[in-house]
Amino acid sequence: MTRNEMANKFGVSLKTLYNWELEKPELIRIINLGLLADTQLEETKKHLEKLEAMQKDAGKGKLL
Repeated sequence: MTRNEMANKFGVSLKTLYNWELEKPELIRIINLGLLADTQLEETKKHLEKLEAMQKDAGKGKLL
């Protein structure tokens, strides 16, 4: 995610985001960890859906 996208996502100006990076690096670290967790959750959901589909197909005797 670009800085511009991040600023838009949190409803702040790009200048505010730059100030946070300089003055509140811990806040930026926490935000980045949260964004990473969101990404990992989405990937996990996709894998779960795929596994559920495979399980359903296996019950019908289908091969991959």
